[in-house]
Amino acid sequence: MNFLAHIYLSGDNELLKIGNFMADGIRGKQFESYPAEIQKGIILHRAIDTFTDAHPIFRKSTKRLHERHHHYAGVIVDVLYDHFLAKNWNKYHSEKLEEFVEEFYQSLHTNYSHLSERVVRIMPILLKENWLVTYRTVDGIKHILTQMDSRTKNESKMRFATEELSEFYSEFENEFTEFFKELILFSNEKIKTL
Repeated sequence: MNFLAHIYLSGDNELLKIGNFMADGIRGKQFESYPAEIQKGIILHRAIDTFTDAHPIFRKSTKRLHERHHHYAGVIVDVLYDHFLAKNWNKYHSEKLEEFVEEFYQSLHTNYSHLSERVVRIMPILLKENWLVTYRTVDGIKHILTQMDSRTKNESKMRFATEELSEFYSEFENEFTEFFKELILFSNEKIKTL
């Protein structure tokens, strides 16, 4: 799962959302230096990633991309799944996507002193390009994947992944829908144990 799904799966807790959002850049026990609720968000993020990576539906989606994208297939599917969440947002949340995202951006500003260096670094472009809303369109996904591809010196060929997305659009969307139901249940239960 990519940024939007991690934020969504955090429920209404602002600091849990921030921890879940910024967890990728925090290694090992570094998370212990953050406030307790942010720590919980980081732990939740790691649990979501473990659940996702091992799930047969997610693996089915990644298999479609392995030949061309190799070990980047999982990263690409994370982004593609965020596309389907953004596209079908009204099925999952009563608030409009734009409003939900704007509240999250405000939360980043409010809690700026708690943000990791990585998040502080990406925040200007995240806000300027409005990544979380951009996920809704295939062109937006292509833009995000092209940016990610450039960070791998184009080895990942991520910029071409929208070709597979277009070819297998309904398969990816059906897999996301089936998988996300299970992930929501898993995340809700995990939050209760934090």
